[in-house]
Amino acid sequence: MATIRGFTNVGDVDEPACLLISTSLRNAAVGLVGAELALFALWLAPLALVLSGSFAYGARTPLPVLTASLVLLLLLLVAVPVGFVVGVCIRHLLTVYEPIARYRTPLLVVLGVAYFAAIALGWIGSITTLLFELLGDSPLGWPGHVLLAGIPGVPFSAGKALAGVAGVFVIAPVAMVGGFRAAAYHWFADPVQSDEAAEEIESGDRLASLLDAAVSTPVRTVTVTAIRRTKRAPIRLLYVAYPLFASTFFIQQIVRTGTLPSYGAIALGLYVVWGTGAAFALNLLGDHGPAMESVLISTVSGREVVGGTVLAAAVVGAPVALLVAPVAGFVSPLSAAQTGLLVAGTLVGVVASPVLASGIGSLFPRFGSVRVMNKREAVMPSKTAFLSYTAAIILLSLSAAILYLDGMASSIADLLTTFLTLAPAVSFTVTPLLVTVVASILLVAGIVAPFLSVWYAIHRFDSYCPH
Repeated sequence: MATIRGFTNVGDVDEPACLLISTSLRNAAVGLVGAELALFALWLAPLALVLSGSFAYGARTPLPVLTASLVLLLLLLVAVPVGFVVGVCIRHLLTVYEPIARYRTPLLVVLGVAYFAAIALGWIGSITTLLFELLGDSPLGWPGHVLLAGIPGVPFSAGKALAGVAGVFVIAPVAMVGGFRAAAYHWFADPVQSDEAAEEIESGDRLASLLDAAVSTPVRTVTVTAIRRTKRAPIRLLYVAYPLFASTFFIQQIVRTGTLPSYGAIALGLYVVWGTGAAFALNLLGDHGPAMESVLISTVSGREVVGGTVLAAAVVGAPVALLVAPVAGFVSPLSAAQTGLLVAGTLVGVVASPVLASGIGSLFPRFGSVRVMNKREAVMPSKTAFLSYTAAIILLSLSAAILYLDGMASSIADLLTTFLTLAPAVSFTVTPLLVTVVASILLVAGIVAPFLSVWYAIHRFDSYCPH
């Protein structure tokens, strides 16, 4: 964690030129490392005190509290300076060293995919166990004998405990000296200037030329702008990736059984539909940011803005749907007809979902930016819009499944009846007919909702007045 923060936060100093003319580089590095020490201690010290205090109460001796606090201090004095120098070096490679910095985006994507794959496939535990077995008896494990010294009846090596303490006062200063050198080399270097801006303009021009014959100029401009805005700040789409954290079960089951279950294929298609609407149209007003007033006084109409935003979502979502849905259906037990139905439903969904999201986002807009991670801020949809849109997609999908699958209405009815029996003074039996009727009503409402949503989005944009 110290290395990650050294790369993402500590090594990325705001206005380093101003900082380095107001104080020495040594003072800046020591101050940053000291702040990290305090931050880690603020989180870890209460946990260490609670655990060691509980153990000390059971062992009837206060020594575990003292030794645990000492070990925590020793670990922080080593880990934070080492994490600082390693994080700054990694940041320098990815931002300044041209052969690597030129490809930093795909490298970060590969590292992120590998990290989450290790979590999903259960490799983290195996890797941690292997490292513990390999390094536990090495000098890295010697500070652990300090902890054992406070536990009655447990043997420990006094020599290794003293060597562990002495090693900290050797490694920490060496790491700080390395941190001074790495920080000086990085902060005084110019970052690599990439050609992403030129490539982005060129790709936007190609898309504009393809849309030129199909849509009007204002719609085309809104479409290209929406895609370009998302490409420039992909961090704002982090919330779209949240459901992927719940895919661990699917991945583990695929690895274990060698096939994707039918409900997994449907869930993937549903995720593409949900993500297409959430990525582009769930904050129709707030996404324009400071340029909102300029857009409002321009000649572009609400119909053109909504149409261009929905078109941007469809242009991005349709190819993803054509890739994900057939592959998911092929590797799952779904038949050819069911796979075709899944592909068709996904394609219809990637057009309908941004239409639905445009109205919900216009009803609950967010204009202010929020902190996504560390120093990165982005304008993201409001929590109310996010939850409302997600609930609408889930209810519509569940209603369609109840009407399509035999026996699902009975299962839902039994489940709801069981929940109602838990409430005091409630004796109501939910019948399958009632579930079917409610599902039919929700499905009809879900079909009508996009039309009402897009009408509201257009009306809200045309009549919007900033406060």
